[in-house]
Amino acid sequence: MTGQEGGWQEAATKHEQILKYIESLKIGSKISVRKIAEKLGVSEGTAYRAIKEADTIGLVATKERVGTVRVEKKPRDHMDKLTFAEVVNMVDGELLGGRGGLEKTLHKFVIGAMEQDAMLRYIDPGSLLIVGNRAKAHLCALEQGAGVLITGGFGTSEEVKELADRLELPIISSSYDTFTVASLINRAIYDRLIKKKILLIEDIVPVQMQVYVLKAHHTLRDWQRLHEATGHSRFPVVDEWNRAIGMITSKDLIGAEPGQTIDKFMTRSPVTAQPSTSVASAAHMMVWEGIELLPIVDAGRKVMAVISRKDVLKAMQHIQRQPQHGETFEDLIWSGFSEERDRSGQILFRGAITPQMTNRLGTVSEGVLAVLMTQAAYHAVQDVKKGDLVLDNMSSYFVRPVQIDSQVELRPRIIEVSRKFGKIDVEMFHAGVLVAKAMLTAQVFDQS
Repeated sequence: MTGQEGGWQEAATKHEQILKYIESLKIGSKISVRKIAEKLGVSEGTAYRAIKEADTIGLVATKERVGTVRVEKKPRDHMDKLTFAEVVNMVDGELLGGRGGLEKTLHKFVIGAMEQDAMLRYIDPGSLLIVGNRAKAHLCALEQGAGVLITGGFGTSEEVKELADRLELPIISSSYDTFTVASLINRAIYDRLIKKKILLIEDIVPVQMQVYVLKAHHTLRDWQRLHEATGHSRFPVVDEWNRAIGMITSKDLIGAEPGQTIDKFMTRSPVTAQPSTSVASAAHMMVWEGIELLPIVDAGRKVMAVISRKDVLKAMQHIQRQPQHGETFEDLIWSGFSEERDRSGQILFRGAITPQMTNRLGTVSEGVLAVLMTQAAYHAVQDVKKGDLVLDNMSSYFVRPVQIDSQVELRPRIIEVSRKFGKIDVEMFHAGVLVAKAMLTAQVFDQS
C-alpha cells in the first residue's frame, strides 16, 4: 500500500507485532498469555487482546485439556468442512486416540446402524463413522481412513487406540446418543454453508491491493498530481501510522488555493469497514451515508484497501447468480408460499401457517408475520426492478390472530420505487378478512 508525494512509513503496533509473531509459529504450537507477554515484552492485557483477535481470525483455537494452540487458518472456500477437533468440542467428547489428526477435516459422516459389510461401502477417507460400542467396526473404519465417534459414552479397545494413534485418525467418545450427535454435526455443516454464501469484503478485494492515500499536510497540488497519476478523484487521508483520519474528494477542494493543506477541506472521522464486513452491509452503509469510496481498515484502523460503490454492486450481482447453499430461518418460513397473479395481473402470495410458525398460544408468531410481509415486499420489488432490498423502517399492524394451518394470502402493493428507495404496502388476508398490514420503506440497490 503506497501513497504518492510523501508516502507513509509502516509502524507496527504491539498488537500487530503479536499477531505476526503468532502467525510465524508452527502449527500445533502452544500459546499462552504469559509466554507471549514475556517473549515480546508487552503487558498481559495486550497479549490477551491480541490472542483473542487471533482466535477471531482463525489463527489459534482453544482445545480442551490442551489449551490455546496455533492452527492452520481455514480458507472461506472450505468453511463447509469441519475438523475433528471441532467435532470433539461440539459433542462434549473425549479423545481416545489419534490426537495427531485433530486438525484434519471430514467431508461427511456415516451412521453405523447396519451390518459391518454394508457399512464399509459408505466409509471412505475423510469421513466420520458414528457408531456404538462395536470394536470391529472401529478398526475397519480406521483402516478405511475414517475417524470414529463412539456414542453412548462407551470406550474402545487398546488395539483400536494404538491404530488411531499410528494412523493419526481421531477416535472420539461422546455420552450423547447417535441421533443427537448426528443432528449437532449436521447443523454445524449447515451453518457453515449459510456463512459461506454470505459474501464478505475480504472476498472481493485483492490480497495485496495498492492503495493511494494522502496525508493531512498534503496540498491541493499533491491531490492534483495523484489524480493525474491514478485517474481517481477520491482518496483516504491517513496519519503517520497509516490510520484513516479523513476522506478527500474533488468536490471538497472546490475553491481551494493550490498551496492550502487538505486537512482544512477533508471529511474527518470517515466511515470505514473491516474485511469481515458483509458486502450487503457495505452497500447499505454507502447508500445511507451517500459515499462512493469506502476505506477498508484492519483492527488498528490502518487502511488496507478501498472499495467503490461500483465494486459493491458488481459483487451483489455475482451473489444473485450463485446457487443457494443452506437455508436461513427466513428461507424456511417463506419456502411454503407460492407466487400467483390475480385477474388484474397483480402479484400475490399464498401459503399455510405451519406449526413451526406459531407461538405458545397456537396462533402465528408476530415475528413470523413480519418476516412474511417483508418477504412479500421484497419479491414484489424484484418483480418490477432487479435489485436488492434493505429494510429501513416497517410499521406493522396485527389485526386478528391467525390460527395454525390457516391458509393466508399476501398482497403487496408498490407505492413508489425510485433508483435508491422504495415504499411498499403489504396486506395479509385469511378467508377474505384482513388479518395483518404493514408499510415498509427500504433502500433499493439497482443491479440492472
